[in-house]
Amino acid sequence: MNAIKIALYIVAVISSAVCAGLLLRAYWQRPVRLLMWSGICFIGLTVNNVALFLDLVVFPEVDLRLARHLPALIGMMFLLYGFIYDAD
Repeated sequence: MNAIKIALYIVAVISSAVCAGLLLRAYWQRPVRLLMWSGICFIGLTVNNVALFLDLVVFPEVDLRLARHLPALIGMMFLLYGFIYDAD
């Protein structure tokens, strides 16, 4: 695997984790529920990026497609729930 691709996967994990942390920190400072739902969504995207790294770099012979897509789906469902049911 190319070192640049590995670095990009790591940058994706770090950036999504930082976004999740910043969104949740903003929610704890000022409790706007959309910040919470967005933070939970980015937690799911962070887990998705970690699973992508594990699938393509660490365990390339094992198909972890379901483990990759499920956290992203759950995170997006939380965000969609927040958009629909917490609308003012």
